[in-house]
Amino acid sequence: MENMMKTDQWQEDAQEEIAEAESDPQEETECHILLPLLNTPFVPGHCLEAVETIKDPKDHDIAMGEYYYFTGHPEEAVKAMEPYLANEDTALRLSACLVYAYANLATGDIRLARHALSEIEKTFDDVSKEADASRERKALVTFAAAMAAVLLHLPLKSDRAFSEEKLMLLPPGLRFFACYVQAHHAYLQGQYERSLGNVEMALAFQPQLYPIPTIYLRLVAVMDYMALKQSEKAKEQMLIAWELARPDGLIEAFGEHHGLLGGVLEATLKKDWPKEFKQIISITYNFSGGWRKVHNPDTGHDVADNLTTTEFAVAMLTARGWTYQEISSHMGISIHTVKFHMGTVIGKLGLEKKSDLKKYMLR
Repeated sequence: MENMMKTDQWQEDAQEEIAEAESDPQEETECHILLPLLNTPFVPGHCLEAVETIKDPKDHDIAMGEYYYFTGHPEEAVKAMEPYLANEDTALRLSACLVYAYANLATGDIRLARHALSEIEKTFDDVSKEADASRERKALVTFAAAMAAVLLHLPLKSDRAFSEEKLMLLPPGLRFFACYVQAHHAYLQGQYERSLGNVEMALAFQPQLYPIPTIYLRLVAVMDYMALKQSEKAKEQMLIAWELARPDGLIEAFGEHHGLLGGVLEATLKKDWPKEFKQIISITYNFSGGWRKVHNPDTGHDVADNLTTTEFAVAMLTARGWTYQEISSHMGISIHTVKFHMGTVIGKLGLEKKSDLKKYMLR
């Protein structure tokens, strides 16, 4: 199995950067880092050590909040981010609002999630109007606004789209995550080959291993391959992402990507990692429940909220034209079981025909 992220050279590069950070006692400055953990390279299994290399105490607090979130502990993430929601520093405030918004989706507090999302929008609008705002600062607020919109499957306004110039103004880790946001947006538009191209380009030019952005890039590739009915390639990408995430327990991303990812999770992780699979399913229920409470009212779509993850996965594939035999082979369950799940789906949603499924499914 090809795995470009696991080369010895990249691991050596990540270790060198961590060592440099440890040996460089920089003074605290007013210029902070947006999502510092996401923007930090590290060797899988050493995520907490990477957090400890961040010397600025405020950036360290934010990085710990990210760690809580990405390891599936949203309550701790909320507490870590609360002190920074109104901070005067743009990077600290946006970091806190981004993590706080998604963590509150997982905890079910939609009011607080919406508050954080509105603060991101306000910051974007304010900085966009500043005549003396630097190009780098404008790129950061564009990144935050695009991330907030795309990952909630909300319409992406033209002024929040990433140009090549803005992309290159971001630090490396954020640049790779911005590539993921672009790939996810292309996926939502049904441009699966383009999305895969964005993923492949980002991974090919990644100079060292940034595990968190890379996990997200691989997971959008899973969804692309599933949409293209290339289930074996989807499973391969899933296992690559899992090997990056598993040593540090970075399971949140797997729970966030509900829908087409669900069937691949069952096919690849359920048997060999049952405990972790259950944790991911729990994250999926909690996160998707909060996600729908923002997504459905804001878009007018009625994505189903009363299906189990297995039922949703079967329904997603059926809505995309997969036959019961194809679903059976992919998920490793019998055709009888597939039909049983579809019968339950039709009953829960009150459908008269299978073609009505599409309006209740994610794109």
